[in-house]
Amino acid sequence: MRTQTGVSASVCLVELHAGLIDSQCLLGAHAEITSVITLCRFDVTHRDRETGGAEMKSCRAAGLILLVALLLGAAADVFPVSHEFHLEAEHLQYKQPSILQGRNDVVTVTPWLAPVVWEGSFDPVLLDGIYRPKNISITATVFAVGKYIMFLKDFLETAEQHFFVGFNVHVYVFTDQPKEVPRVQMAAGRKLTVRSVLDSQRWQEISARRMELIQTLIEERHRNIMDYIFCLDVDSRFHGRWGTESLGRLVAVIHPGYYKDPRSSFPYERRPVSRAYVAPGEGDFYYCGGAFGGLLQEVHLLARTCHRNFKEDARNNIEAAWQEESHLNRYMWVNKPSKVLSPEYLWQDFKPRNPEVHIVRFSGVVKNYAKIRPNV
Repeated sequence: MRTQTGVSASVCLVELHAGLIDSQCLLGAHAEITSVITLCRFDVTHRDRETGGAEMKSCRAAGLILLVALLLGAAADVFPVSHEFHLEAEHLQYKQPSILQGRNDVVTVTPWLAPVVWEGSFDPVLLDGIYRPKNISITATVFAVGKYIMFLKDFLETAEQHFFVGFNVHVYVFTDQPKEVPRVQMAAGRKLTVRSVLDSQRWQEISARRMELIQTLIEERHRNIMDYIFCLDVDSRFHGRWGTESLGRLVAVIHPGYYKDPRSSFPYERRPVSRAYVAPGEGDFYYCGGAFGGLLQEVHLLARTCHRNFKEDARNNIEAAWQEESHLNRYMWVNKPSKVLSPEYLWQDFKPRNPEVHIVRFSGVVKNYAKIRPNV
């Protein structure tokens, strides 16, 4: 059996990681191997259940080859130490932690043992003290296309006040109106780059193109940098700290509109013909498309996979229910995030704050969609 492009699964796996498994980018690759094998398993079962057994053997074999390459690299200096797994805190002064006291009104760990970040579940002094000496860089992407340019100034100004303050931050603004990008004073170590994109007559197309543009950005600009990226909605603003507590290999944000609901009511893509399909009884949480991130390598894999699946749906005249958010939720169900951010990290301004939400850090502003979306 061969994939839709006529390439065997083993070759697909190697091609998918081309450029990632090198002296600069071995960071977190063991997780990528697991992710790709899982994706391959989905591809096989989704497309050809009768001949999937042989193809899965190819997936596992390719994963084993990559794992051996990692083990060989680990013996040399070309295997860099991950910011994720080496958290050094020598001589730092911080409040004594406790395993008996803490938040008792919310869950702070997922069933797969990923932290769920709420106010009161972390020590910002400790985390900043761990990460600041590492001189990490944070990339943020934001799309200000069409009338959404009106939200950019508030986004940028509040980001300066709250988003990774004191760290190296590079904001990329994708817009069809580069001359309208506001001038915002940025602190030392922080910069802004404008990238021109085309407008569209359908907001769904603008939404769906984001994954492709994020993938391209990482490939063109950041392929060999072992740091983090967050992809954020422009029609939002910061209200409180968003910092090192949010760092992780693959980071998802729980949608504020569905975190109290049963998964049967989540707006997953429910048509089996779509690559974003999540079957009844499947899924963990419903995640926001307006905020996600992680290590560059992990987000590259996410963006590339979602873009590929979106294109395949398009070839079959299918558009997922919520475009890239639907594909993101499918991806995050198959590839569990290593850290989950609570709804504090993307609240909705039209909603009253629930008691368990002690602070709103980032929120979507109130807006009239009929005035800002081209086809509404």
